[in-house]
Amino acid sequence: MNHSNQNLPLPLQPIDRWLRPLARFLHIEATSGILLLTCTAIALIAANSYWAASYLAIWETDITLGFGEFAFHHSLHHVINDGLMAIFFFVIGLEVKRELVHGSLSDLKQASLPIAAAVGGMIFPAGLYLSMQYGEPGMRGWGIPMATDIAFVVGCLAILGSRVPHSLRILLLSIAIVDDIGAILVIAIGYTESLDGRFLMLAVVAIAIVHLFSRIGVRRFPPYIVAGALAWIAFHESGVHATLIGVILGLMTPAKSTLVPERFREYLHEKKEEFQKRRWAKRRHRAEVVKEVQRISRETVSPLEYLEMTLHPWTAYVIMPIFALANAGVLFEPANLSDPVALAVVLGLVIGKPVGIVLLSWIVIRAGIAKLPVDIPWPVLIAGSCLAGIGFTMSLFIDGLAFGAQGLNTAKTGVLVGSAMSAVAGIGLLLWTLPKQSAVQQSTK
Repeated sequence: MNHSNQNLPLPLQPIDRWLRPLARFLHIEATSGILLLTCTAIALIAANSYWAASYLAIWETDITLGFGEFAFHHSLHHVINDGLMAIFFFVIGLEVKRELVHGSLSDLKQASLPIAAAVGGMIFPAGLYLSMQYGEPGMRGWGIPMATDIAFVVGCLAILGSRVPHSLRILLLSIAIVDDIGAILVIAIGYTESLDGRFLMLAVVAIAIVHLFSRIGVRRFPPYIVAGALAWIAFHESGVHATLIGVILGLMTPAKSTLVPERFREYLHEKKEEFQKRRWAKRRHRAEVVKEVQRISRETVSPLEYLEMTLHPWTAYVIMPIFALANAGVLFEPANLSDPVALAVVLGLVIGKPVGIVLLSWIVIRAGIAKLPVDIPWPVLIAGSCLAGIGFTMSLFIDGLAFGAQGLNTAKTGVLVGSAMSAVAGIGLLLWTLPKQSAVQQSTK
């Protein structure tokens, strides 16, 4: 738990005592995965209960917004998948930008292993799926087994605790980030059918406006929100999936702060006199000073860092759970498991993912392009690669693109079963392959 808030010069309020257990829970690394799993269980139970029709009908509630001749008329399910998920994709864009600028993907030699592993983990599942569904109606679902769900992977690693080497965590999270990039390309290229040139041009203009705001130094968020909303509407009407605007805007977000720490320290020293007790009591327009300090403080971190910190809790604890409630409600029938589409998805996630990751990792390591970290022997890499078969969020999302707004029940069954099998296999193999003494070694660091 982060104890820094205890040092703040603020009086403790009754609500702080009530919220402290919740704050402790939210700081647990596996919390978002636990919440996502809980919402998935609720959706599955509801969809297979006496109230199934009422539960599924909730997501078909009409949502209508109109302005003049323009009318936005869609179901709640569509609003979640195209609207709320655009924020989720925006955060993904921010994470990708951070990794490309400051993280594990910033150095090509360091990034070569996770990039190769992720590419293998996308090509092999898609190839395995297509080998089973080529020429069949289910062929459109080839992108379903390609993705990795970061939240569930982090949750599984958290269950294993300090036994997991830090380098394995970084490698798996880097693979998941590259997977996200691949999934974005799959959505943009593989699941965009018809385009409306007028709205596509409007989207380009809106993106250009965002770029112009950044170039001329606009620091307030509202202008970007308005331009981003316009771009979202244009993408939505153009035929390109609207969530992709989130990724584009995330990648455009500046990764450098405007104010260096030294200058901020000088500024605080200059303002120190403003807050002397007598001067502050007599000073007029104190709210202006407070607002200025808030604005200057914000400029000490990059917009990317600030937005990722601000939005990540919303995506992890609100948007993804709502998405699970709206999309994981599958009518579970034993016959679904024997359906060719479900089998193709399960095999893609459980077999295709680890085989692709390990095989391409071996190729780039043998070629001398990359090195396997010292604390990740091959058995551990093989075990960890099984966790990459947890495809949940993005797999369900692509299922909806491939087979219509509601997706295909057999494909969803394959995603749920394949992800569960991958989680069990990954955790079990890691418990078997990780050395017992690594827990002691980690605790002494």
